[in-house]
Amino acid sequence: MIISAAGFALMGMFVKLASQEGIPVLEIVAARSLISALISVADVKRKGIPLLGQRKGLLLARGLVGALALVCVYYALVNMPFAEATMLQYLHPLFTAILGVLFLKERLPLATLLCLLFSVAGLLILVQPSSFFNAQASYAPLAVMAALAGAFGSAVAYVLVRKLSATEDPSVIIVYFPVMALPLSLVLLGDNFVMPQGWAWLWLLLVGLATQVGQVGLTKAMQTETAGRAT
Repeated sequence: MIISAAGFALMGMFVKLASQEGIPVLEIVAARSLISALISVADVKRKGIPLLGQRKGLLLARGLVGALALVCVYYALVNMPFAEATMLQYLHPLFTAILGVLFLKERLPLATLLCLLFSVAGLLILVQPSSFFNAQASYAPLAVMAALAGAFGSAVAYVLVRKLSATEDPSVIIVYFPVMALPLSLVLLGDNFVMPQGWAWLWLLLVGLATQVGQVGLTKAMQTETAGRAT
């Protein structure tokens, strides 16, 4: 989970850098999905296991929910200050814990609940105390809603990953995510494609690689710990 958190943090930075080069949000999603799909498919082939897995319905749901959450998260990262967007995205452990109790019948010990509450409170203060205590700070409502939707969608996806980890290989679980996100992002992108120039190529590549590190770490962690506690 520590490796996963580091991967996703780097991903957020590279998304911000790519957007500053004029790359649209949905194009960043598409680039990330293409890179991740190539790596994941190659890994499944290397292991010699069936690409489509066993529980195809849940795998498709995980891919679709994850794709929609990804679009929301990237939109928030591009249209809000990085710290605030990250703060809102990292409300997902709280959502994950609640969903884990409701749908996975996981226990939520008092110690874990207290950790969740302290982590959210600490996050609010540590990320940017000046904005937290400044009533004048305001952000685009759509960006804030996207960040919250991304956090909730991530929580749903993580609960599905936890459910699938009992029967599916991590690489199979991961491959459904970019395979669903790539066509979705291309359709929504339409004719707004911008040809990357210079550093933009590197930032897009690093978005894909950093996210893959985050996804692999997350999926493996979910195999060994309850969803709420892991996140």
